[in-house]
Amino acid sequence: MCEANAYLLKDGREEKVFENVDRLQFQDDGLLLEDIFGRRLLLKARVKELALVDHKIILENIDAQ
Repeated sequence: MCEANAYLLKDGREEKVFENVDRLQFQDDGLLLEDIFGRRLLLKARVKELALVDHKIILENIDAQ
């Protein structure tokens, strides 16, 4: 399978926030993640790193201003 898991950086550690990500869409206020089952999650975050061999999407919070 080609899906990835999404991890949010918190205090320098990766915390898994969403599994089996099939689609990632950039939104004005963050990212919309969709899994292989059609479930969605909107996060106020940005992509920090894509580790495709490891099937990982590393995200970081967008600071509230």
